[in-house]
Amino acid sequence: MAMDPRIDAYIAAQADFARPILDHIRALMHAASPDMGEAVKWGMPFFTYKDQNLANMAAFKGHAAFGFWHDKVGREDASDDAMGQFGRLTVLSDLPSDAAIAGLIAQAMALIDAGDRPRTGPKPPKAPLPVHPAFADAIAANSVAAAIWAAFPPGKIRDYCEWINEAKTDATRDKRIAQAVDWIGEGKGRNWKYEKK
Repeated sequence: MAMDPRIDAYIAAQADFARPILDHIRALMHAASPDMGEAVKWGMPFFTYKDQNLANMAAFKGHAAFGFWHDKVGREDASDDAMGQFGRLTVLSDLPSDAAIAGLIAQAMALIDAGDRPRTGPKPPKAPLPVHPAFADAIAANSVAAAIWAAFPPGKIRDYCEWINEAKTDATRDKRIAQAVDWIGEGKGRNWKYEKK
């Protein structure tokens, strides 16, 4: 398939360190299959196979990133350091070997050929955060706030617990607890000012 001129422009606009990385990834993708397509999605280059997203790459001020779209490809040794599975790429040697990447490309194409779709369902829920004892006592002391707190969804509870637990001093924590109990008594979430009405 033909190369997308928008990706040529994207690569040309990147920093000196990123251009060779992006060019190399692009060459590897096209060497893997004559059916490899290109697209720009969410402002970054994507590689497609049979009209499905296969991989994407991007460049930022200090690093580049590359990753496979399917959740079953390259996750075993994936880095959480940056977007994609390979962490922050600053030089070509940060990438796995060409043979390893070719193997991952083949695996991703085989999954598409088999009709296996990437996971699109909801992420597993986060573990609940501990409620600070002073916060729990303050909520229990206010029956209205306690009833509303018991009905809050996990996300709203997490927002309040993070806010209280990240206080660096006791005075700040106590002030936040008092404010939180007032807001909870009014049925408001921690970020109520920013919620759509």
